[in-house]
This record gives sequence, C-alpha cells and structure tokens, in this order.
Amino acid sequence: MVKIAVLVSGGGTNLQALIDASARGEIPHGQFALVIASNDQAYALKRAEKAGIPSVVIARKQYREQKDFDEAIVRTLKEYDIDMVILAGFLSILGKPVIDAYTDRIINVHPALIPSFCGKGFYGLKVHEAALAKGVKVTGATVHLVNEIPDGGKILLQKAVEVKEGDTPEILQRRVMEEAEWILLPKAAEQLAKEIEENERI
Repeated sequence: MVKIAVLVSGGGTNLQALIDASARGEIPHGQFALVIASNDQAYALKRAEKAGIPSVVIARKQYREQKDFDEAIVRTLKEYDIDMVILAGFLSILGKPVIDAYTDRIINVHPALIPSFCGKGFYGLKVHEAALAKGVKVTGATVHLVNEIPDGGKILLQKAVEVKEGDTPEILQRRVMEEAEWILLPKAAEQLAKEIEENERI
C-alpha cells in the first residue's frame, strides 16, 4: 500500500474529507501515514490525532533559509517511508528539494478552475474574493500535480461549481469545498496511489 503524507496549515477540512473517504474504502491503494503541519496551532493536528495518524510540526519560520525548511520536510517524509504527498491547504511554498524528491508524487487542491485565479498570492479566501470581483458565473476546484511553478503542474481533475447571486467569499468557499474539493481530492489521491503502486510492480 502507498504511504501518504498530508501537509496542512489550518483547520484541516480537506484532511478530514480524505480521512472520511478512506474510512469508506474509497482510497484502497493508499494509507495515511503522516500529517505535517506548518504551525502547532493547526486544528488539523487534532483531526490527525483522532484518526490515529502520526503528526509532525515543521514551521517555515523555524528555518532561516527555504532550503533548510525543504530539507527538513524531505528528511521527515523519508523517515516515515512516505511514497506520496498531498497538499491540503498547506500555505508554505515547497522548494526544489521536496519537488525533486517526490516528482509527480505531490498533489495539491486549488479552489478555482486553473488557469483562473491561481498562482502566487491566490490562496484561501483571496481566490473566492477574486472570482466574485470578476463576476464569474462558474468557479470550482482543481487537483494538480505540484511542480516548481505555483499551481503550474499538470491538471488531474477539475469540477465546476455555480456562483450564486448574493454569494460572499465565505459562502462560496464553503460551496466549493463541499461540491468540489472534498469530492476531487480523495478521487485524485486514489488515482495517483494506484498509479504509483502499479509502476512499482513493473
């Protein structure tokens, strides 16, 4: 079974969606073996503890250089024999050492239909604020492979979500999570885990 690490920064709603999907048997090729949080106050750590998943805190501010932060992440992933990484609301940018160590094995969920409202500076509520300011009628979520360009990797899955009259960024964020992110992320996790397992058999 493919060992998966989930990287988080906040509440961990996407982590919970993954844990729930796994409990329902929807990710048969993957096992959640580690949660890495970028701060020790992340509620996601409580979710990990409740699900019996080991967790580690690696905060960017503890490291003077980006390279040292990246190397600490790689070291921890290797320590837990991790095969695949999921970014689930992880607000720190990953550098070359992590991307090189896990090429085509890191996925991220972005709360918009890439290439719209993506790239540096587009995260969290900012994405939904931008979508509403632009007046788009449809938004959604994208799961993509992670490379050195923020939100620039190959798209794996996308799902559209309607923007409704009177939406606030918070209301839209919740709808995108419920109708797209929480559905796509477990699907993409299983898709990639299955692919990794099959490739390792060859």
